[in-house]
Amino acid sequence: MSAFIGYKKPAAGTQPNYLHPPYQSSIKRAPGKPLVLMPQTLSEVTGPLFGHDLIGPTDNDLTKRHAGEPIGERIILSGRVLDENGRPVPRTLIEIWQANSTGRYRHALDQHDAPLDPNFTGYGRTATDEDGRYRFVTIKPGAYPWRNHHNAWRPQHIHFSLFGPSFMTRLVTQMYFPGDPLLSLDPIFNCVTDQRARDSMVSAFDLETTIPEFALGYRWDIVLRGRDATPMEKQ
Repeated sequence: MSAFIGYKKPAAGTQPNYLHPPYQSSIKRAPGKPLVLMPQTLSEVTGPLFGHDLIGPTDNDLTKRHAGEPIGERIILSGRVLDENGRPVPRTLIEIWQANSTGRYRHALDQHDAPLDPNFTGYGRTATDEDGRYRFVTIKPGAYPWRNHHNAWRPQHIHFSLFGPSFMTRLVTQMYFPGDPLLSLDPIFNCVTDQRARDSMVSAFDLETTIPEFALGYRWDIVLRGRDATPMEKQ
């Protein structure tokens, strides 16, 4: 018989709520009744996992996926994936997706009146090394309108998806940029009510990552569980 595995509930306010009325889509998406939590067993948290062996040599460099150079400001993202005790989590598959420098996704449903970039698709992947480190080279995304309320604009952000030892251990979150004036106006960012937890979604400028005459660097560590866990979208 497989042993049941339980996880401690996060502190109040440190994770986004299903229902956050300022984020209008959550009104329809949020469950109307209490959730029935199904305990996970060893078979669900230990495999199988697909994707680690499919990472190409340039998958973590979103500026090298096409014949030409993408338009926009090059940036370098780096950081570590850590557990609740600050220990590195190696071999974590990380996927990112984002808008281009004009604030438009390469997706059929994105009808924002902004140009697409033929040299930028907006997605990449990598795996953390033995020290839990990851690195991406990409283009800083633009802000974009999203019609949630009058004159609503999403801050510049990049989506992160992390896979642990199985498909059942997927976590999804968003990373933001320091000093963005739209952060205080964004209901998705502010659905995390604990300020310390909310601030943990904002990256920091990192001179050590910055490459002279090439790209600015930003550092963003991701904590998977515990008191300092990075806020995650519930999947």
